[in-house]
Amino acid sequence: MSIRRLPEHLVNRIAAGEVVERPASALKELVENAIDAGATRISIALGEGGLASIEVIDDGCGMAPADIALALERHATSKLPDEAIEAVTTLGFRGEALPSIASVAELTIESRVRGADGWLRRIDHGALAGEGPAALPPGTRIKVAQLFGKVPARRKFLRSARAEYAACVDAVKRLAMARPDIGFTLEHDGRRAFSVPPGEDRAQRVAALTDRELAANSVAVDYGREGISLTGVAGLPTFNRGVADHQFLFVNGRPVKDRVLIGAVRGAYQDMLARDRHPVVALFVELPGDLVDVNVHPAKTEVRFRDPGLIRGMIVGGLRAALDEAGHRSAHRASVAALGNWESGSSFAPPPMRSPSFAYPMPAGGGEGGQGSVWDHAPAFAPQPMGRAEPAEAPAPTPDHYPLGIARGQIAATYIVAETDDGLVIVDQHAAHERLVLERMKRAMAEGGARAQALLLPEVVELDEVACDRIEARAGELAEMGLELERFGPAAILVRATPALLGQGDVRGLVVDLADELAAYDQALSLKERLDHVAATMACHGSVRAGRTLSVAEMNALLREMEVTPHSGQCNHGRPTWIKLGHGEIEKLFGRK
Repeated sequence: MSIRRLPEHLVNRIAAGEVVERPASALKELVENAIDAGATRISIALGEGGLASIEVIDDGCGMAPADIALALERHATSKLPDEAIEAVTTLGFRGEALPSIASVAELTIESRVRGADGWLRRIDHGALAGEGPAALPPGTRIKVAQLFGKVPARRKFLRSARAEYAACVDAVKRLAMARPDIGFTLEHDGRRAFSVPPGEDRAQRVAALTDRELAANSVAVDYGREGISLTGVAGLPTFNRGVADHQFLFVNGRPVKDRVLIGAVRGAYQDMLARDRHPVVALFVELPGDLVDVNVHPAKTEVRFRDPGLIRGMIVGGLRAALDEAGHRSAHRASVAALGNWESGSSFAPPPMRSPSFAYPMPAGGGEGGQGSVWDHAPAFAPQPMGRAEPAEAPAPTPDHYPLGIARGQIAATYIVAETDDGLVIVDQHAAHERLVLERMKRAMAEGGARAQALLLPEVVELDEVACDRIEARAGELAEMGLELERFGPAAILVRATPALLGQGDVRGLVVDLADELAAYDQALSLKERLDHVAATMACHGSVRAGRTLSVAEMNALLREMEVTPHSGQCNHGRPTWIKLGHGEIEKLFGRK
């Protein structure tokens, strides 16, 4: 078959296949055009998730009639003043979006330049359907109807209206986060989905579009190196999600989904979250145009960095620095559902009172008028339990000087109860101590290695031969972490010393878990590269267990160390180590508010 030129309408449909995959793709291109036109307010209206209609109205610079016609031709753009494509600063620049959308839908453009009359042009699946004057305020209004209406093969691959609507919302939210100086309004089938005003600061905009509670459960990121800046908002590790759809990444103001950036976020949080949990972040990378290629994907959703390692290191370092400053903070506010689970005393029905087999003595100042007191009706069993107390050698400290308060007791030999100046703090002793041990180990490794403590009697741990091979291959690296071991036959490991920070603990459990860790990741990686995972495994075996009774001094010592230790608000798996009930919440439980 001889080579031939494709007809224009077919070229446009092929381009539409690259740029317009679904309603959200078309909507993204239209909103980007509005942003590039200098709009301060953008209004979006969707019908049936964008399947029936998409309308975008902006107050930007507008277009003259001749420009409207030119904008509907392929590769016509106002966004590249010269041939330096690597220096482009606008969101769109290929000049394919409008003609591509017009080739597979009914497209109507109305636009007006300030000081001139408006003009309308309508295209029906690639064919001019009409044009003429239009009445509208300065700016542009574009309406897309029946996307893929005459391309049934493409139409049947679209998802439900609900799924397409969700994709549209995600696309608009990402663009709205990138430009907090612009106001955005989104309506769906006549109902307003969200509206954000222009002029918000970045943290306000991100919280408004993700979760209002993010503002109180996040830290600001502001980091720079070698002419590259990283800013944004990073949720506390305890403020996490079960899926990664709350991670918003931007490069030079452009929303992207980049493997380097996503991997860097995962690496920054890796020792603070369980593997099936994901952080909430919005990160903005700004760098010179010659260090990034934004022209590697037709829809411009991917980028390529000249030095991916530098960018990854910046994100990990910037997030770590921000989270370090969070100290012992945790997403600790009790939820409404949790408060509802507290049992109210008003609903408690006491058991029937039994006749006492003997009488309790009347306390001094007993009942009045011969009526006696409650002591006269006490049941015939052991005296009432008393809270554990210890002799005080010095005046008890007051809670107002300590963020996590003063220990007042222990519940179920697992939870420490502390009083603060504005409420009550409950601490999971195992989770908290696990984090403290991990941070100590990381400091020890940074200072040259962890100190080993020899076992009085070496312990033999039996494993399968493959697991023993993995452990033996890493014996030298484990020794730097304070764990000294050697091969003991084909299916056993002899442990001679454990990290001094851990004590002797469950040696077998530690070695078995480490063997599993080594099997879980690439053997090419060194343990130092996976230090956080390995140290977290060790820390779990060396921490105070639930079920251990602590003295008041031990409880207070744990609280004080938490207050000065980074990341102590969450355990090594991303769960909170402490929660707080403020005085106001406690009063609500008792009906005082």
